[in-house]
Amino acid sequence: MSSHPEATKKLLTSDLQKMKDEGKKISMITAYSYPQGLIVDEAGIDIILVGDSLGMVELGYADTVPVTMDEMLSHIKPVVRAVKRAHIVGDMPFMSYNISVEQAVTNAGILYKDGGCDSVKFEGGVEFVPQAEAIVKAGIPFFGHIGLTPQTAAMLGGFKVQGKSIDAAKKVVDDAVALEEAGAFALILEAIPQQLAQIITEKVKIPTIGIGGGVHCDGQVLVLHDMVGLFKRFTPKFVKVYTDMYTAQLNAVKEFISDVQTEAFPAKEHSFNMKADMVEELRKVIG
Repeated sequence: MSSHPEATKKLLTSDLQKMKDEGKKISMITAYSYPQGLIVDEAGIDIILVGDSLGMVELGYADTVPVTMDEMLSHIKPVVRAVKRAHIVGDMPFMSYNISVEQAVTNAGILYKDGGCDSVKFEGGVEFVPQAEAIVKAGIPFFGHIGLTPQTAAMLGGFKVQGKSIDAAKKVVDDAVALEEAGAFALILEAIPQQLAQIITEKVKIPTIGIGGGVHCDGQVLVLHDMVGLFKRFTPKFVKVYTDMYTAQLNAVKEFISDVQTEAFPAKEHSFNMKADMVEELRKVIG
């Protein structure tokens, strides 16, 4: 059972805004498949991000840059089929919105219409306000993402905390205000000092969701594979690992291999049987 009484009531952007207005914290997590969607929705998560992080945790890329629109669609669709309550955000991959406003609206429309997600997200601030405005004008809810933007991390000096100087911090604030004015219904604040995240959260009226942004944001998001210990390549400082599913699955497979080799599996309870006389008759029939 979900922890929410209205488990089948789909969360809208207005519901998320109401949560901020009432001081209720918003929970958000990634999911990339039908079973993952089922689990996190049943748990009662508020927002599911089908993120381009799938490139690293599901597809094995070195970073998120290679992820394509087709790959995003193939992961958004099964999550949409699984989820009844959570608000589903579809991530726009690198170079799906960067070239032009028309390109951004077209690709946002594909994720929203063909993928079936409830909103779309892309990375970037002031420089992408025209794209954000056009997406909203087209009738597609838009989720902003500022601070550390992984798609362009190379331009930011790598995966480093952003907004540490006064000028850099003001730039993040300007990005937040600009995206709110462009019509964004929420913002992800990634890898910025918690004091800066608090200032932004107090300044904008829309919900802020932190990932490495500290406790003062209106909500928090983590990558599912990080928090359940499935992604072993690295663990960011801002991640709390709640369980070690990598080791649990590794040990289960090792035990299975051992059981097969020693004939401990399959046991009687895992096998089907014919009556003894039928076995004898079959042996006679086949010679």
